Amino acid sequence: MQSMLRNQRGATAILVALCLFALIGFGALAVDIGHLCVARNELQNAADAGALAGARFLYNDDGTAVNTGANQIAHDAATANMSERVPVEVNWTGGNAGDAQRGHWSFATRTFTPNDSLLPADLWNVSTAELDADTDFINAVRVTARRQSTPIASFFARIFGHESFEGAADATAYLGFAGTLAPYDVDQPIAICEDSLLTGDDQYTCNVGRMINSGQDETTNETGGWTDFNQDDPCTGGTNAEAVKSLVCAEGNPETIFLGMDMATNGGEIQVAFDDLVQCWADNTSKIRLWPVVLPVVDCGDQNNVGTCQEVVGAVEVNIVWITKAGTDPLYKEAPTQMDTWANSDPDGEVRWDDFVSHFKLENADGSPAPYAKKSIYFLP
Repeated sequence: MQSMLRNQRGATAILVALCLFALIGFGALAVDIGHLCVARNELQNAADAGALAGARFLYNDDGTAVNTGANQIAHDAATANMSERVPVEVNWTGGNAGDAQRGHWSFATRTFTPNDSLLPADLWNVSTAELDADTDFINAVRVTARRQSTPIASFFARIFGHESFEGAADATAYLGFAGTLAPYDVDQPIAICEDSLLTGDDQYTCNVGRMINSGQDETTNETGGWTDFNQDDPCTGGTNAEAVKSLVCAEGNPETIFLGMDMATNGGEIQVAFDDLVQCWADNTSKIRLWPVVLPVVDCGDQNNVGTCQEVVGAVEVNIVWITKAGTDPLYKEAPTQMDTWANSDPDGEVRWDDFVSHFKLENADGSPAPYAKKSIYFLP
């Protein structure tokens, strides 16, 4: 009997050793995957910034030729970013080859075709579909940001021989067809104020969080409001709850939106539309994933809030990271516990919120951390 017990103890020890080895392996996998996701997100931010900057200067001032300097602008904007305090790499030394390229983006096929042509496309008597299929119509910039020379270091995975990992992310920024947003280009009936997307030197930002509320707080005003996309006599009455509610999580703008023209807006509280938006966000993301949406951009001027109509100046794709409901939540009970690669299970909701804001770099217009405010939409441009 004693011999049998000794044999069982030996078998148990072997089993525990094997399980411990497996647990270490799973721990290494979890830690290093999380680390890689954070580093890749930073690479994505760098690629986004470069592509947006290059697309902004894709043509010269009078639109008569493609700007050869767009690649340099895209390269410089991307490499100005860091990934884990390490400068990102953009493999481009000149021309239109490498990681900073000009070219054509097809809305129909969702593909980018590099093209070094400097001639503007002939827009006379050409349909939107024909332009979309014409790869000589230069309308986009693609940037790839990398970590190759200084790869992403591993933590526990090096136990298994993986010292580091290379990383890369790419982004394509495109120009819409001149002066218009085609039907269904825009996803939700929310208009973003242009000033909330610009830095002090008039550069578009792509990693600073903003939020939309009633506009009464001076640190968060001029961020956005509701719209029904109407441009037919839009300044007579603006829009209303019924019109906006019908467009929440529908197919987007049903008609072409013309840039430079006013669009009906509403800077007040439309509770029924907001409730539908919150539910749609939850259904689409389970409140654990970023929600990318394309929204119209309007000129809000010097107003503290969106009025009955605002001039449309463009569109922007943003990632919604959180939406707070209408009621107050002084104990932070509904503060997030998980979003994308971030997680925090601290029982103190205020601690979770502060960590969430720090991780996603959510800020007020004055640069201070974004507060936990009711009826607010937080997003990363």
